[in-house]
Amino acid sequence: MAHQMTEEQTYWQSWVTSRDAQAGNFLVQKYLPLVSYHVQRISVNLPRNVSRDDLRSLGLMGLYDALEKFEPNRDLKFDTYASFRIRGAILDGLRKEDWLPRNTREKAKKIEAAIEKLEQRLARKVTIQEISLEVNMTEEEVHSVMNEHFFANVLSIDEKPSDQDDKDGQSFIIKDESTEMPEEKLIKDEMIAEMVNLISQLNEKEQLVVSLFYKEELTLTEIGQVMNLSTSRISQIHSKAIFKLRHALEKVF
Repeated sequence: MAHQMTEEQTYWQSWVTSRDAQAGNFLVQKYLPLVSYHVQRISVNLPRNVSRDDLRSLGLMGLYDALEKFEPNRDLKFDTYASFRIRGAILDGLRKEDWLPRNTREKAKKIEAAIEKLEQRLARKVTIQEISLEVNMTEEEVHSVMNEHFFANVLSIDEKPSDQDDKDGQSFIIKDESTEMPEEKLIKDEMIAEMVNLISQLNEKEQLVVSLFYKEELTLTEIGQVMNLSTSRISQIHSKAIFKLRHALEKVF
């Protein structure tokens, strides 16, 4: 183990001092699994028309960027820094493309209108079965459409409106500040408390998948191995859980 660490440190020294091609190739190969890891996690929320090869290319650009800018003498692990760059490169690439198909956006509007109509009529939170019957879609399609639409909205949250002229206008850029404002902490604490409450209302399998995916940071394939279920079945459970949480949180906030 010590020999491997020494070897990596030697390559890092060669890369930093002279941008040695062999050292760069060694480091890329060593940390390439990080790209695959983040591509799989992000692609969970994307429609099938988005090429995983395109995501991988974006992730590789993030890895190369991390290699160029990383300073080994800083108190920061490269895999942590590279993960930030890889994920950022993939999400930035997605933001620049309107990857959500028009028919998906139209279906999302149809589903949202149906939810509002049903809840006004029934005066309660509606089930996925009731929604799917109302819009004439399968439950799986409803989950998929709404999760994709939700992810598209999350991606666009830090885009500045193109028609913003005045300097004092409202900004949608999320500030990267080390100090958390009191009101931000209050909102964050409220959301965490509500999320904990909502997660506790999921069924046992959904709670386990959410915990393993977001807390333990396992991939869907790894979760399938833990739970002795297929990757596609884990994906279905994850999709249903996120749909429930997203819809409930929208009602609260």
